[in-house]
Amino acid sequence: MRFGDDVFLFRDTCHVYVLRYGRQAVLIDFGSGDVLDHLTDFDVDEVTDVLVTHHHRDQVQGLGRAAAAGIRIWVPPVEQDLVARADEHWRTRPLDNDYSVRQDRFSLLNQVPVTGTVAEYRTARYGPAEIHTLPLPGHTPGSVGYLLDSGGKRLAFTGDLIHGEGRVWSLAATQWAYTGSHELAGVEGAAATVLSCLQLLDHRPDLLLPSHGEPVTDPPRAVARLRGRLTELLDSRRRAPWDPEAMLRRPWREVTPHLLRNVTSVACSYALLSDHGTALLLDFGYDLTTGLAGGTDRASRRPLLASIESLRRDHGIDRVEVALPTHYHDDHVAGFNLLREVHGTAVWAPAHIAPVLRDPEAWDLPCLWYDAIPVQRELPLNAPVRWREYEIGVHDLPGHTLYAAAYSFTADGRRVVATGDQQTTEWEPGLRPELLNYQYRNRFRIDDFTRSAELYLDLRPELMISGHWRPREITDDYLAMLLEEGQRLARLHRELLPREVDLGAEGFAARISPYRSVVPAGGKLRLAVGIRNPFPGTEAAEVRLALPAGWRAEPAVVRLDVDGHAEAVAEFAVQVPEMMVPAERQRLAADLTVGPMRFGQQAEALVSVR
Repeated sequence: MRFGDDVFLFRDTCHVYVLRYGRQAVLIDFGSGDVLDHLTDFDVDEVTDVLVTHHHRDQVQGLGRAAAAGIRIWVPPVEQDLVARADEHWRTRPLDNDYSVRQDRFSLLNQVPVTGTVAEYRTARYGPAEIHTLPLPGHTPGSVGYLLDSGGKRLAFTGDLIHGEGRVWSLAATQWAYTGSHELAGVEGAAATVLSCLQLLDHRPDLLLPSHGEPVTDPPRAVARLRGRLTELLDSRRRAPWDPEAMLRRPWREVTPHLLRNVTSVACSYALLSDHGTALLLDFGYDLTTGLAGGTDRASRRPLLASIESLRRDHGIDRVEVALPTHYHDDHVAGFNLLREVHGTAVWAPAHIAPVLRDPEAWDLPCLWYDAIPVQRELPLNAPVRWREYEIGVHDLPGHTLYAAAYSFTADGRRVVATGDQQTTEWEPGLRPELLNYQYRNRFRIDDFTRSAELYLDLRPELMISGHWRPREITDDYLAMLLEEGQRLARLHRELLPREVDLGAEGFAARISPYRSVVPAGGKLRLAVGIRNPFPGTEAAEVRLALPAGWRAEPAVVRLDVDGHAEAVAEFAVQVPEMMVPAERQRLAADLTVGPMRFGQQAEALVSVR
């Protein structure tokens, strides 16, 4: 089948589309790879590039043949690990007591190296072709589509988003997570399919070319049919009808005229608008979310930029200039790199959060984003920063995590404080308690919530905005309650934990940095072991490393005198054997003795030899 002069369909385990440029071709998806045996049918001598719409095996099962032929392979950013690191996926994918219903097992049996990832939301050159990549979550969370203007028509290569004149190739594939409490749980992909189809129509394609089924010659009619059936399916599981247009077209709610809240994202993001036509974002995680997919691998977490168009269309914003994180958690920063790449947004971060964003693998913390997030400007704590007409206070805010900040500013004459996930802001006296949102592994210290309450009392905000709850009008009673609850939380910890050995709320006396490292055979790495003296007086501390067989540490032991309840750092150089075979996540630990007490192997680190 042929579409114009230079676009062809090759039928295989999926439809493979051949885009001809002279005697060269670019392929959309690859199937079994049999297309390489039929290039003469299309008057083609050479395939330069393959662009993949999604990771499913019927799309890519022959991809190893493309790699062997030296063909460049481009994959969706969210799904890169299911292609290039498929071996690791199969090795680590849980199988017992498995509640992950997402079809991540419908992946390559053996990994294939890739050239890179496609440029979502942008037009880029792949060999001789200039192609626009559009995120199209639905059939999988990370699916993409490709737009090509050819022969006076706009062609959309849509993967398995839509089948024929208004169906889907698989409903099972659209169930990204086990049914739960979220209002779209179990139908996340179905809802995402509707939203992706609506966004696809905004690009006015003349023809939809799917991975299975016949070409769609009337895209608006097919989408209308599919939307109607999927919405009926969704509404059968909901208390109230679902409105995809409102979600897509009206994602922002006014807090004040110059402060907007994104109600379609996880976590909440806020846009501070300047009269210069620019915006600053406070957090930007999972935009336009229909629910998080099961699992925690990269392919289960989908950043999008859908709400940015609304800022331009409805609020006169020409550019999102700056993104500020309240803390490092993925649901608050997942979209930062995409913002920078697509819109040129600069990331500013407080001095204690920036190192976590720049080098996540160095930190023993939960909820880290998969990639480094470059920070263009580090902000000193407890000092104001100027952005356009706003002066923004940057405040240390430990509690939910040690690496968090509050931001204070005035918007439309109202004093506002942004607090991330510090507390729930849902307190109703006698009806609903306030949750102080501490998580020990996030690095929580006993007096953190007392300090944050004292900060709020100093700032005296009129309005508090947070990461997962509605904005709250602030009263003296609310601030007094936060102080009382912070003090009570501290008192209870002190009454429950040992008095004679103070390991703090986290319960450990040592921590190794970096937590994850990569080193070649025969290489050397440097490790810093942070230790805590849990006793009131100065004590002698001794630190040794427990290492894999044949590894050596210099020095073998570090001895330090540490003041009471103080911290110190022991530094080591670790030598990996020359003949070490490649191995992932080799474990080592810091064995600690302080004064009269041996705590043993308190902290671990992971080293991959590659």
